[in-house]
Amino acid sequence: MKRALLSALLVVVLLAASVPGLAGSPDGKFIRVNVLLNTDVTEEILADLASYGRIRDVIAEIRAVSLKVRAGDLAVIRALPYVEAANPDAERKGAPVDTVALSDFSEGLGTWNLDAVDVTDMGFGSRRVPYDGEGVYIAVLDTGLLDTWRQYFPEERIATEYAKSFGGGGMDSGAVSEQPNKWEHDVNSHGTHVTSTILGYSLGGTPVNGVAPRATIIPVKVLNQAGWGWSSVIARGIVYIANLKAGPLADHPVVINMSLGGPVLDAVEKAAIDYAIEQGVIIVASAGNEGQMGMGYPGAYGPVISVAASGWVGEWLVGRSWWYALDVSDPTNPDQFYITDFSSRELPGQDLDVAAPGSWVVGPYQVNRGQTSYYFLGGTSMAAPHVAGIVALMAQKNPGLTAEQAEQILEDTAIPLAPGARVIMTPWGYTEVVAWDAQATGAGLVSAERALAGVLGE
Repeated sequence: MKRALLSALLVVVLLAASVPGLAGSPDGKFIRVNVLLNTDVTEEILADLASYGRIRDVIAEIRAVSLKVRAGDLAVIRALPYVEAANPDAERKGAPVDTVALSDFSEGLGTWNLDAVDVTDMGFGSRRVPYDGEGVYIAVLDTGLLDTWRQYFPEERIATEYAKSFGGGGMDSGAVSEQPNKWEHDVNSHGTHVTSTILGYSLGGTPVNGVAPRATIIPVKVLNQAGWGWSSVIARGIVYIANLKAGPLADHPVVINMSLGGPVLDAVEKAAIDYAIEQGVIIVASAGNEGQMGMGYPGAYGPVISVAASGWVGEWLVGRSWWYALDVSDPTNPDQFYITDFSSRELPGQDLDVAAPGSWVVGPYQVNRGQTSYYFLGGTSMAAPHVAGIVALMAQKNPGLTAEQAEQILEDTAIPLAPGARVIMTPWGYTEVVAWDAQATGAGLVSAERALAGVLGE
C-alpha cells in the first residue's frame, strides 16, 4: 500500500506505487495495523487488542487504534466483533526526480498559473478577484516548512501557534508522536512549494502573488524529512485540524490541503476525513500522478475535492521567462489548456472533481540547506493548492460554506475541457503531443472568478 507525494521536479517521474500485501510474508512477521472500531474505544477493547500485539496509538475521536502485530493475526483482528475495518499502515513515499533551477527572478511579476485560474493578470497589483483569503485558515498537511521560510513568506501569514509535526507510524517502534518545532526544519521543500502557491512568495524582496495571499497557513508536518510517511500519522494530522475547527478556530473557515496519496484509502484515514468534514473542514487533495492507472486516495474519496493537473499551451514558447513574461490571453478558453499525461485518470468508483495548473509551476525549492532557490515543479501536488486557495476565497465570501457546497460550486462553474490533444513545446526545445480522455478532467478547469460568482454571500 505504498503512497507517494504527488509531485516531481521539472521532469515528472510517474510514481511507481506498489501495494505490498501480506501474500508471501511469513505469518510471524510484525506489521503495523490501523484498526477502525464500530464502537467507542474502551479499556476492555484496548486490553483485548493488546493480546494480539503492542498498541502504538489511539485516536478516540474517530474510534481508531494502531498496533503492531504479527501478519498472521490481521485476519483474526478483522473478524473481531468490535472491528469495522483493519489494514496495514499505508506508506507514502516520494519519487526520484530530475531538476532544473531558475536563475533569474529580477523581473518576477505575476505567474501564468494564477492567470490561468483567473486570480491575477500580468503585472503587480493585478488581482482580478475581490477576495484574498483573509480570515481563512489553510492547513497544509505535508513535509512542513524549510528553515528559511521567513525569507519566502510573511511571518504573520504562518500560524506558528498551531503549527505541528507528527512522526512515527509504519514500523516505527514507538507511537505516533508530536515533534516540537520540527515543522519548520524540513529539508524536503515539498511543503514550502505547495504553500507558495497559496500565499505567494518573496523573490529576494520582489513579491509574487498567491491564490489566497492573506489566508493563514497552518503547517502540519505529517511526512518525514525524506518526503514520505504513513496513513496513521496523516490521520493524526487531520484529526488535529478538525479539533482546532471545533475549538479555537470555530469562528473561522478551515481548509486542508493534502498533496499526497496512494492507491488504497486507509480505513482510519477515511474516518479522520469524515470526522473533519463533520466539524466543518473542507478538504482538497491531489488526484495522483499515475495516469491511466487511476486516482490516488484520499483524493479519489467522494467527499474530498480532488484536483487533476492541467497545463497551458504557451509553456516554454520563449524559454524559461514564460512563467512571468507571457500572458494567458483568455483563461476561459479551454483550447489554451490540456491535461498532463501523468495526471491520474478517474476509474470506476473514483471521484475526480476539477483540474488546475500542475505543470511547470515555479516556487521555492531548496537543494542546498539554508540557501534560497526556486524551481519548476510539475505534479498534481502543485494543482491541489490552487484549488485550496480558491476554496479559501469562496469561504471568505461565505464563511458558512460547507465541503459539499464548495465541491458542487467548483464543479458547476468549472470550464468544460473535452477529450482531445494539444501540441506543446517542451523545455528542451522540441514539441510533443499530449492527449487525454473524458476520465482525465473531472468537471473541467477551475476558475476563481466563476466559482466566486457561484457562492452566495452571507
